[in-house]
Amino acid sequence: MAEEKKKGGGIGELLAYAGDRKCLTYLGMGLSATSQLLSFGPYVCIWFVARDLIAVAPDWDAAVGIATYGWWAVGFALASIVVYFAGLMCTHLAAFRCASNIRKATSDHLLKLPLGYFDAHATGELRRIVDGCAASTETLLAHMLPDISGAVAMVVGLLVLLGAFDWRLGAACLVPVVISFAAMATMMSGKGGEFMKAYMGALVRMNKAGTEYVRGIPVVKVFQQTVHSFKAFHEAIIDYAHMAQDYAGTFCRTPQVVNLTALNGLVAFFLPVALLLAPGEADFARFVTNFAFYSIFSGVAPTAMTKLMFVGEASQMSADSLARIRGIMGVESLAVSPAPKHPAGNGVRFEDVSFTYEGAEAPAVDHVSFDVPAGSTLALVGPSGGGKSTCASLIPRFWDATAGRVLVGGVDVRDVDPHELMDHVAFVFQTNKLFRRTLADNVRAARPDATDEEVRAALAAAQCDDIVAKLPRGIDTMLGPGGAYLSGGEVQRVALARAILKDAPIVVLDEATAFADPENEALIQRAFTRLAKGRTVVMIAHRLSTVVGADKIVVLDRGRVAESGTHEALLAKGGLYAKMWADYERAANWKISATVADAAADAVAAKGGEA
Repeated sequence: MAEEKKKGGGIGELLAYAGDRKCLTYLGMGLSATSQLLSFGPYVCIWFVARDLIAVAPDWDAAVGIATYGWWAVGFALASIVVYFAGLMCTHLAAFRCASNIRKATSDHLLKLPLGYFDAHATGELRRIVDGCAASTETLLAHMLPDISGAVAMVVGLLVLLGAFDWRLGAACLVPVVISFAAMATMMSGKGGEFMKAYMGALVRMNKAGTEYVRGIPVVKVFQQTVHSFKAFHEAIIDYAHMAQDYAGTFCRTPQVVNLTALNGLVAFFLPVALLLAPGEADFARFVTNFAFYSIFSGVAPTAMTKLMFVGEASQMSADSLARIRGIMGVESLAVSPAPKHPAGNGVRFEDVSFTYEGAEAPAVDHVSFDVPAGSTLALVGPSGGGKSTCASLIPRFWDATAGRVLVGGVDVRDVDPHELMDHVAFVFQTNKLFRRTLADNVRAARPDATDEEVRAALAAAQCDDIVAKLPRGIDTMLGPGGAYLSGGEVQRVALARAILKDAPIVVLDEATAFADPENEALIQRAFTRLAKGRTVVMIAHRLSTVVGADKIVVLDRGRVAESGTHEALLAKGGLYAKMWADYERAANWKISATVADAAADAVAAKGGEA
């Protein structure tokens, strides 16, 4: 299916997403073309009316067919409206299915990508591509494709009708159309085509920067800064403004003036030709009839060209949107082994593992090896940027190792079915997300079929009894806007309840106490004890007090294993871990001395007594 979409290219690729409703698009385009041809009927009736009236002038009563032509004109107009409405119904049904399938396909593909992909791509950017680009293709299929077929039918009808009665007057009407077409082609080709790519790129950048700015508003307000302090958002707006002004005010100014002048000044081409031809006409009455027809019918030309202009713009936007959708769909999904193996146990082993992030020069993890026997606890510590979180993320396949093997239960994680692997591993992040749902639903995200009793048991094991007690409706209290809010440490405990409810045999804890206050940290430590019981635990921590009881500690520095062993053994070595422990103890025992307090008082006095 994907290969078929790729081969189709352009409109064909889009229509492949419409599935069995693709035929409705073609039917709608045919009906739109028919509607446009029917819309010429009233103009033809006008020609017959003018012919009969001029033929019997001034005895108007002798023109007996005028009413018949009038009813025919009304009939053509109504038929044109009804047929066009039916055509739009068809194209809209196909467009809605196509946009829906694009959203489903991209969302489904995103679910198959390594979770690390989302660290490199902002949510605002992805939302703009998935939702905004699908919406722009919907506009193309629902409105622009029928307008394209209608415009083609209009051009064909124009050529036929303009030459049907007097080709000379018809040619005079076509001159401004040709000029207008040339002007539009100038605006939409070359630099015009590149502009649409830049335009869509600017929208994505502004959306991405805007999302980040909204999330950073608390920081901006705390420091009393303006929007200009958020450099990325400010630059995205300025770049977009300059680009749009340059394109519209510089590049498009001359061709657009020529385009509008030609279409709206059609009389400047048509009238002089008519005046030159009139003296030599043998059948002057017929010439006047033709002149009246072309004077009225020439008003169709600006409408046709305006439609073509909007169609061209929408086509460029949709082509760029489709290219961005391809950018997501082209990202290689998480590989699934054709013959998946089942882990024979809950141990974790790294065998000479290396990993380099895309675009990075140095590896984040460089030939790392360690073993975590089933039921034991291993702690990863070390300086920031040492590769701790990267190692942890390789276990549940947020990324795949560049070299070496990560094994779970003696099986390479790449050979395990992703669903089975995720059932085997519970991950507690440094920062956790609670949904705008009830507390029970947030915990139940780990296992949707869990009962209320199981949810309460998991919350109790995660030391969340005080949280449940203070909420007005207990576990049925809504969290987030319009509901209750939890502190950072409380959110961490709820996340631990999720992990406990999941009951996975392997648990990965990534800085789970990073933002906890002392009281919450003590409760989280108790929850760790409950969570780790009988499970294989890999934990990352900067607070070394949390890893003292680990069965093994691996110290990572610049992506390599610097040393490993128990807490006591590492202290005895006097290496990097011993230095980190000494620094940690100094920080833990630090307090404001009298000297520091005096210095602070002096600083306040120097500012005139303002705190």
